Amino acid sequence: MHTVVVGTSGVTASDVLAVARGGARIELSAQAVAALAAAREIVDALAAKPDPVYGVSTGFGALATRHISPELRAQLQRNIVRSHAAGMGPRVEREVVRALMFLRLKTVCSGHTGVRPEVAQTMADVLNAGITPVVHEYGSLGCSGDLAPLSHCALTLMGEGEAEGPDGRVRPAGELLAEHGIRPVELREKEGLALLNGTDGMLGMLVMALADLDTLYKSADVTAALTLEALLGSDKVLAPELHAIRPHPGQGASAANMLAVLKGSGLTGHHQDDAPRVQDAYSVRCAPQVAGAGRDTVAHARLVADRELASAVDNPVVLPDGRVESNGNFHGAPVAYVLDFLAIAAADLGSIAERRTDRLLDKNRSHGLPPFLADDAGVDSGLMIAQYTQAALVSELKRLAVPASADSIPSSAMQEDHVSMGWSAARKLRTAVDNLTRIIAIELYAATRAIELREGLVPAPATRAVIDAVRAAGVRGPGPDRFLAPDLAAADAFVRGGELVAAVEKVTGPLQ
Repeated sequence: MHTVVVGTSGVTASDVLAVARGGARIELSAQAVAALAAAREIVDALAAKPDPVYGVSTGFGALATRHISPELRAQLQRNIVRSHAAGMGPRVEREVVRALMFLRLKTVCSGHTGVRPEVAQTMADVLNAGITPVVHEYGSLGCSGDLAPLSHCALTLMGEGEAEGPDGRVRPAGELLAEHGIRPVELREKEGLALLNGTDGMLGMLVMALADLDTLYKSADVTAALTLEALLGSDKVLAPELHAIRPHPGQGASAANMLAVLKGSGLTGHHQDDAPRVQDAYSVRCAPQVAGAGRDTVAHARLVADRELASAVDNPVVLPDGRVESNGNFHGAPVAYVLDFLAIAAADLGSIAERRTDRLLDKNRSHGLPPFLADDAGVDSGLMIAQYTQAALVSELKRLAVPASADSIPSSAMQEDHVSMGWSAARKLRTAVDNLTRIIAIELYAATRAIELREGLVPAPATRAVIDAVRAAGVRGPGPDRFLAPDLAAADAFVRGGELVAAVEKVTGPLQ
């Protein structure tokens, strides 16, 4: 099994994916263990002094003015975890919780939190055992980080609350820890606070969304190319010299991908109208510009994610010179903004894909294709309602594009009077990415059927490879009306699993 070693300098996106989705094991580096021990010595020294230090010998948030006596500090740390584990609603996905815990462990191992090495090791042990704390949908305002979700994870470390075992059953966390030989942690000064105070949930969901969008943007380039081909459109607009004079990197990459898919096509430029077309519609001709803008948004979001993956987010933090200082680094604004940017880009990509699909189905605009790509129009409805489903998904994407980060609601007796709502931005982006996959799958379904209806014309080799692969995956081709939902589900799985991109790349080589 793949092993991820956590050191003091952060982790990579591939590390997060390996742990969250691939079940990779985790080890702490010797450097991380040494840094944890050194920072803990500083916290212990401060705890022994009479001067109040936030998070070490005081209350939290609006209660930070109270100095806590030594005999109550362990109780204070337990209490913050118990009281903050106040989430409600449906459980979030296992991969999200694993990413959340792993990224908190990343910050703990930085040596800036003051947590003891044995607490960090317990975090790794829980993940390695396949134990997943029950975390709920609602409870985070994205400042101070993802408090409620992280609290539910910390509760499991204490042997309290509920967690899902490796067999998928939810049981008391204490039972699961005991079965795997893991001793519950007894939190000391600052440790409860350090386990809760970070942007780890929203960051984990950002990293996973970026990985999914990498595949979806390539998939959208493929389906746009297939639709252009099915509509007998012109591939001249994809020429590199045209995109070089507007040098947005994403636009150039999308155009190059579409051109690679269409290489050798016998359909492009075959106009069946009485008057030849001078230009294709925007949804076809401007596909690289729209998808390219989204790609550049993804690139910016990845830059933010990489910076955050290299960060140590906590309050207060232990600095190399021995100071323990309060700060505002837990605020989720940098992550929340890009989560919202990505939701906007996903909505627009879904919107243009739906417009292309609608064009394929409209006999007045499809340049010779049968109405709704039906076998016997009037007796058969063809893909009429598949486009309804796609339109409903697009409308949902538009609602999900409304930014969460533009909102703020004060909390903690006005101490936390401006929050990021980054967790909410991440949750809706996950839904947006899920729905975008379905939208692209419907365009794929329509475009492949339309191309097969162009009898006597030979598609591009890459297109032929897609059609062969998608049919082999159980997505049926043209014919009389049938129960359509299973075909659409199979198309969705084909796109979601990366098989669409893989089919193309066997012919074209790697897409950009």
